[in-house]
Amino acid sequence: LMERAPGSRRLSIRLRPAAPRLGSFGAVFIMLKSALGAGLLNFPWAFQRAGGINRAITVELVSLVFLISGLVILGYASSVSRQGTYHDVVREVCGRRIGQLCEICFVFNLFMISVAFLVVVQDQLEKLCVSLYETVSGEKEMPYHWYTDQSFALFIMCLIIILPLSIPKEISIQKYTRYTLVIYTETVFIAPQRPLVDLMSLKLFCCRLNSWGSVLSVVPTICFGFQCHEACIAIYSSMENKKISHWVFISVMSMIFCLLIYTLTGVFGFLTFGPLVASDILMSYPGDDVVMIIARLLFGISIFTIYPIILLLGRSVTYRSTSQSRRCRVGLTVLWIGVTLLIAVYVPDMSDVISVIGGISAFFIFIFPGEKNTHTHTLHQQPESERERVMLLTGWGVVTVVTGAFIFGQSTTIAIMELAHKF
Repeated sequence: LMERAPGSRRLSIRLRPAAPRLGSFGAVFIMLKSALGAGLLNFPWAFQRAGGINRAITVELVSLVFLISGLVILGYASSVSRQGTYHDVVREVCGRRIGQLCEICFVFNLFMISVAFLVVVQDQLEKLCVSLYETVSGEKEMPYHWYTDQSFALFIMCLIIILPLSIPKEISIQKYTRYTLVIYTETVFIAPQRPLVDLMSLKLFCCRLNSWGSVLSVVPTICFGFQCHEACIAIYSSMENKKISHWVFISVMSMIFCLLIYTLTGVFGFLTFGPLVASDILMSYPGDDVVMIIARLLFGISIFTIYPIILLLGRSVTYRSTSQSRRCRVGLTVLWIGVTLLIAVYVPDMSDVISVIGGISAFFIFIFPGEKNTHTHTLHQQPESERERVMLLTGWGVVTVVTGAFIFGQSTTIAIMELAHKF
């Protein structure tokens, strides 16, 4: 970096230290950290909704093919376009209009993830408040008052914790969240619980669910749970070894680890509660369980540190079309928190929120990677010997786009119908 020395016309040269590059372990770890989140709590319900363990794992394995191929396509598109973010790669490879659509989907996806986080916090506040009241008063039923409602407690949490952490232009708490592994501990808390239903009841329940609609309805949960595609390009750009073969290895290992964690959570949660499992697995456990109280507190702390980062990412994309004044930043922050809070209060079922997020995730996992695959492999840019391979890859891109469009339409329709039925 060249700079002018004070009081002199001479230019001095100061070398800025190079940014550290990611190794294989660091890349896999960050991929896992990007994927694992609130969706973990919804997987036992997804296993119940699919009609049993075998069906749910089958859907996971089929989805894994598209998930890994999407990651590989994104890494390849980043190497071809030499761009370091998801939006820039989409804009460079697919054009300006699709790039703008990508930004809209990105902001909406982050917005709905914020809603899902608040729904989880509201669920845990309900259990914690009841547990605290039983400990203090000795009574099992807590009388209802406006100040004992979990929605009011959630509002207070947003006001005194989330809002102050979200207003600054740069959120300093990010440097602490990279050491947070609270999400991973949920598997440890869920796994050793004693089953509450017998295997015969589970078999009878699974035999009653023969509809393909029930099986396909869990795809949004899988998309939301495994989604790390928005962050994968930034991870790929930061790696030491950027060979596509090495990136394939990173993608496969990351998805396999995610598969193990999600499958263990889904299997043990489903075997424990069967058809009675809640959409948020922690809500199925009693409020006076000490281990579950610790799990709820840790998960709440994790969300309070992650939510401001999600808001910052969404606000940074919105800033491209607005002024960056402090008044604008505060206004956008208050509006974001206020609207997500209202939705979390009036749509308290986590499965409804995740079904919407899963539909939007189809854009990042299927549609945009498929579009990139058809754009980065054009016949007129390839030699004659490569045309068969290019046609095969282009065909796979078309299949991926069609599959993503189907998942988006199906999951969005189901979400709208279920919300309309409840209201």
